[in-house]
Amino acid sequence: MTVTWEELGWERLAAGVGRCRLPRWDCTAGLVVGEGAALLIDAGSSLREGAELRARAEWLFGGRVTHLALTHPHFDHVFGAAALDGTEVFGAVGVAAALTSRHAREELRADAVGNGLDEEAATEAADALSAPGHHVTGEWTLDLGGGRQVLLANVGPGHTAHDLAVLVPGSPEVVFCGDLVEESGEPQAGPDAVPARWPDALDRLLAFGGEDALYVPGHGAVVDAAFVRRQRDELAARFGVSP
Repeated sequence: MTVTWEELGWERLAAGVGRCRLPRWDCTAGLVVGEGAALLIDAGSSLREGAELRARAEWLFGGRVTHLALTHPHFDHVFGAAALDGTEVFGAVGVAAALTSRHAREELRADAVGNGLDEEAATEAADALSAPGHHVTGEWTLDLGGGRQVLLANVGPGHTAHDLAVLVPGSPEVVFCGDLVEESGEPQAGPDAVPARWPDALDRLLAFGGEDALYVPGHGAVVDAAFVRRQRDELAARFGVSP
């Protein structure tokens, strides 16, 4: 039976490209479909959510999710990652320690519980985290087959020390920003943020996607380059960073 993106809770952004807004924390997950391969962008906030994302993506794709890109190491984006076993996992260089050291896992678990995730689910997800197999230092071209190529770029630091963006060329081009950009609320700057570098990260993001791209924030509705530029200026003023 053929199903549409919308029937499975995905917002179609371009041919073979979509995203869904997950409940509770309004966190975005993205999907890019090639020929015989598919990339999921971020994995949700628990193993259960990650498994549900995978199932919905694979039903829509009609094949196996083969790749996973993690935009940054926060629980609502990475705690479902272990449910995507067997995929090739990508993250910004340095993210491994932010996911797998004992101290980092405990901080992620505590943050998840503090934000309302069930303690058992948080502990299970934190214990299951592993380091990405591929570490992006600059840009990495990922071939999903059928002429579909995706560009991964280490554009941070900013929201964290390890921010990864994903560009899907096409008409329109689509950029998955992670939490470098947020639309449904003010961008969150936790203890792992690098405020002095965040505006520069958004400049790199804008250069990466260009004026006509669709920018998909980590939380909230899809935005345009003008929104990203305004948020860049607001962050610079907020953190006292010179233009």
